[in-house]
Amino acid sequence: MYRQTASDLATVREDATARQLSNYLNQLLGRSHNLIYHGQKQKVSGIVRFYRDTYPQAFRETLPQTLLALAIFAFAGVVACAVTLHDPAFAYRLLGPRMMETIEQRKMWTDSIVTVKPLASSGIMTNNLSVAFTTFALGITAGLGTIYMMLVNGLLIGVISAATWKAGMALQLWSFVAPHGVLELPAIFIAGGAGLEIARGMLFPGLLPRKVSLARAGGRAARLLLGTIPLLVVAGIIEGFFSPSNAPGSMKFGLAAVLFAALLAYLFQVKKPDLPVPRSPLTAGSAP
Repeated sequence: MYRQTASDLATVREDATARQLSNYLNQLLGRSHNLIYHGQKQKVSGIVRFYRDTYPQAFRETLPQTLLALAIFAFAGVVACAVTLHDPAFAYRLLGPRMMETIEQRKMWTDSIVTVKPLASSGIMTNNLSVAFTTFALGITAGLGTIYMMLVNGLLIGVISAATWKAGMALQLWSFVAPHGVLELPAIFIAGGAGLEIARGMLFPGLLPRKVSLARAGGRAARLLLGTIPLLVVAGIIEGFFSPSNAPGSMKFGLAAVLFAALLAYLFQVKKPDLPVPRSPLTAGSAP
C-alpha cells in the first residue's frame, strides 16, 4: 500500500489542478514512512524488563567468564602485593615518587576529591566507564587485550594495598575503597567477562559457524556491558561524595555490606515459575 501510494503521488503531481490531493498524499506518505521504517520507540517497560529479568539471566549464563576475569585480577593483585612487600622499590617504579611520598606521609591522595566533589564524581564516572568499555572492546583481540586490562588493574590494587599496609594506612585505604568498590570492582569484572565472552565466541565456536558464534557471543557481551553502566554511575557518585568523606569507618563498611548484598541478591535472583491457572470445577471434568 505504501509503494502504491507513492506511485499515485508521482502521478498526481503531474496534474497541476490536484495540488490539494498531492499535499494530502505527501503528508500521508511521510507519516507512513516513520511508522514502517523507523520501527517502534523503545518503551520504558522494555528497559525495566531488561534490567529486571534479562540482565541477571545474561550474567548467570556468562558467570564462568566473569569468574575467570576475577581470577586474573586477583592473581595479578596477589603477585604485585608480594613483590612490593619484598622489594619496596617496585612501588616507586609503578606508582611514582610523588604518590609514594604522599603514602609515606600517611596522607590519602584522595583528599583533593572532597573540595571538588561534583567535578571529581563526573571524572570518576567517565574514567570507570572508559575502562569498562575498553576492557569489553578488547575482547575482539582474542581476549588478549581484556586479559591485559585485568592484569594491569589487579597489579595496581596489589601494589597500592601493600604500600599502604606498610605505611599503616590499610584501614584508611579500604574504608575509602569499600563503599564504591563493592559496585565498581564487580562492574569491571563483568566487563572483563564480557570481553572474554567475545573471545570465547571467536576461538571456540563449537558446531556453529565462527561468524554466527561471534555474533551471538557479542550480543551476550553487549548485554553484560549495558548492565555495568548503572553500577558504575552509582559507584562514581559514592566515590565522589561519600567515600572520601569523614564519615566513620563503620558507616562506610556498613554501606558496602548492604550494597554488596543487594547486588548479589539482584544478580542471582531466581524468577519464580508462573503458576498454572486453576481450572473451574465446572470445566475440570469436561475434558477427556
